[in-house]
Amino acid sequence: MDLTPISDVGFAPFEIVDGDPAAGLLLVCDHADNRLPAEYADLGLPAAEFRRHIAYDPGAAAVTRRLAAMLEAPAVLSTFSRLLIDANRGEDDPTLIMRLSDGAIVPGNADVDSAERERRIARFHAPYHDAIGAAIDRAMAAGPVPAILSVHSFTPVWRDAVRPWHAGILWDLDPRFAVPLIETLRADPALVVGDNEPYAGALANDTMNRHATRLGLAHALIEIRQDLIGDDAGVAAWVERLSPIVAQINARPDVHQVRQFGSKSDVF
Repeated sequence: MDLTPISDVGFAPFEIVDGDPAAGLLLVCDHADNRLPAEYADLGLPAAEFRRHIAYDPGAAAVTRRLAAMLEAPAVLSTFSRLLIDANRGEDDPTLIMRLSDGAIVPGNADVDSAERERRIARFHAPYHDAIGAAIDRAMAAGPVPAILSVHSFTPVWRDAVRPWHAGILWDLDPRFAVPLIETLRADPALVVGDNEPYAGALANDTMNRHATRLGLAHALIEIRQDLIGDDAGVAAWVERLSPIVAQINARPDVHQVRQFGSKSDVF
């Protein structure tokens, strides 16, 4: 991953991967990049911190781009480090701009006031989410109603606890994409697959809540363990595993319907 600061000239806080808007599928990657615009330098952190999960989700961007290519589906990826502002948080979330992340104090965030917070939202967070909204609009216009798949990665160890999962599927109330994805992955005896592990899928105002749950779009968030997609071979293996499963789920008519799930009684 390139650690070169992003030039402010012509900077866009998102990357669009072209695909067929009528594919019925949109991929998103909230923590795709570890870079910072030049004006923010390194936020006072050594370069090694930008190779850690606190700066981005290692491997997630590569999986997203290759999976989009395999499925001929569009994708939207962030182009800025989550240390600047977290694209997968609501604008009112206290963890939107982290002053302390997994033991690392972020000096460049220590004195962020409401004006700087709003500035980062306007320059980075909002345009990224606007790009996702525009991609959804294009897909809706082309038909069918799109399903949304968000790609993340997680650390093998967290606070000295070894995480046994190879992947986890996060979801809230809508089972249409998430449950068959869990079930199909779990059919492989070599895999340990988490259901809302290692994180819970219900996060108010996160990307999936904002662009899928509220709109009634079928969706899932996949977390892949970072050591499994730390090189080209690992990325290729996971894309080869996921692409036919995602294509099979995407062929189901029910994932292309707008449907609201207001409670667990609507799910089961």
